[in-house]
Amino acid sequence: MEIAKYIIDNNATVRQTAKQFGISKSTVHKDVTERLPQINPSLAGKARKVLDINKSERHIRGGLATREKYLHRHM
Repeated sequence: MEIAKYIIDNNATVRQTAKQFGISKSTVHKDVTERLPQINPSLAGKARKVLDINKSERHIRGGLATREKYLHRHM
């Protein structure tokens, strides 16, 4: 439940959450998608919504990071 609250409060990605709690990305994903719905379906739904948005924007963040990398190389 702490993981889900962190994701919701900070609009965090799976990777950021895993780093914050010192656990693997797969554990975060499994906790939110499989374990939490059995304990607190409402909280699981809210956390899942944030993760789905982050997942849909992932390719944009990756492209921006690559762009920054090459901009700094040429300077």
